[in-house]
Amino acid sequence: MGKNKHKRFQENLTFANLVQPEFGEIFHKDHPLKGKWKSDFFGNDRPLVLELGCGRGEYTVALGEMFPDRNFIGIDIKGARMWCGAKTATENGMANVGFLRTRIEFINSFFGPGEVDEIWITFPDPQLKKNRVKKRLTAPQFLEMYSRFVTPDTPVHLKTDCLHLHRYTKAVAEVNGLRVISACDDIYGEGFADEVLSVKTTYEQKFLAEGMAITYIAFTLGDKKSFAAPDFEPDNNLSL
Repeated sequence: MGKNKHKRFQENLTFANLVQPEFGEIFHKDHPLKGKWKSDFFGNDRPLVLELGCGRGEYTVALGEMFPDRNFIGIDIKGARMWCGAKTATENGMANVGFLRTRIEFINSFFGPGEVDEIWITFPDPQLKKNRVKKRLTAPQFLEMYSRFVTPDTPVHLKTDCLHLHRYTKAVAEVNGLRVISACDDIYGEGFADEVLSVKTTYEQKFLAEGMAITYIAFTLGDKKSFAAPDFEPDNNLSL
C-alpha cells in the first residue's frame, strides 16, 4: 500500500461523517443505522439522497452544498478515493453530508423500506463485457435491491459518458414499464443540463476534454419489486 493511501485510510478513521462497517457487521444482518439514518446519523427528518459508486464524492458534496435542506450519503468501496469527499465535507462543516464505505451488493443491510428519497448514479463502471452485464448498477438485480428501500416516486438518476449504458438503462425501463422522468443523449450539446446536471466530476471533465457526450436518464421504480432483463445486445462498435 502506498504511503499516501495508508495516510488517507488512517485519516478516514477520524471522520465522523464516514461509516466503515466490518464485513461481519453486515453479512446476512442489518447495520444498526438501517432505517435510522435521518434520526441517528443526521439528527433530522429531511429527505435522504444516495450517490452510488460516489468515487471521490464530488457529486455528493456539490449536491450537499446546493441543497442544505436534504441529507446526502455517498457510497463506495474505495476508501482512498472517498477520503476526498469526507475531508472536504468535514473541513466545510457540512452536517448534511455523509459517506458509507461498502459494496453496493450489501446495500440492503443499510437502508430500510421507504427510507431513501432519491438515488444518483454518476459515471459508474459500464461493465461492457457480456459476462458482467449483471454488475451494472441499473441492471435488474440492483433495481430489485433499490426497490426495497425507495418509495414508488423515488427518482433514480443515471449520468454517464457511456451511450451503451444509457441505452441499456432505457431498455430496462421500457421492458419493465418504468416511468421515465426525463432522458437526454447529450446534456450539454442539447442545452439540457441545468445547475444540478452541470456539476462536473474529475472523470466528467476528462470525458468532456476528449469530446465525449454526457448522457442522462431519470426514472422511478413504482411499486415493482422484481425486474426483467431487456433483450439488448452491445453496440457493434464497442470493444468487448
